[in-house]
Amino acid sequence: MPLSDLSESTQNYLKTIWGLTEWSDESVTTSRIAEKTGLRLSSVSDALKRLSKAGLVIHQPYSAIELTAEGRTYAVEMVRRHRLIETFLVETLGYGWDQVHDEAEVLEHSVSDKFIAHIDELLDNPTKDPHGDPIPTASGVFSDTDAHTLLHCPVGSKVKVERIDDDDADLLRFFADRKVAPGAVLTVKEPEPFSDSLSIEADGQLMTLGRYAAAALFVSGCEE
Repeated sequence: MPLSDLSESTQNYLKTIWGLTEWSDESVTTSRIAEKTGLRLSSVSDALKRLSKAGLVIHQPYSAIELTAEGRTYAVEMVRRHRLIETFLVETLGYGWDQVHDEAEVLEHSVSDKFIAHIDELLDNPTKDPHGDPIPTASGVFSDTDAHTLLHCPVGSKVKVERIDDDDADLLRFFADRKVAPGAVLTVKEPEPFSDSLSIEADGQLMTLGRYAAAALFVSGCEE
């Protein structure tokens, strides 16, 4: 069955479940899906029952939720659509990298496979989207990404931003205004005494990041 035969809701659920495991080892639960989507627990539970019956997820009471092989294939195809569309909007239409997530959320459900293939060819088969997330190939293969959250980096580390979590548009704009983007080089500085924040230097500018913001930055070169 082609991806286009799945409902928009099913496409979103599969992509959400996959996304919850991409950068985290934490088990996927009904409550995590509800928190991510903003839906009621009862609605998520009903949807999971339907997805399980369709053979797209494995869902047993009190157990972690997993995608079946078929469910994962659809999820990765949705991720590919989303990230290629984001890249197209930035590289071709001049969008800011902090502006494209919500646009891609809408467009990914309506474009054809042929359109996605043309975007991929036009952009010369990009391997990362504007936020640094890996773009899977048409066969579902991801490039290796060696990145850790900035939270784990000790004082003195000089790191390169590899990706920025794109879930929070306001946070993306915060980073964009301060020229903190994939490819930027940061130095972790000594924080203020008794502070739970991180101090960094970026492009000669000192700034303080709360743990929420720091957790959204994934970097390489961290001296753990």
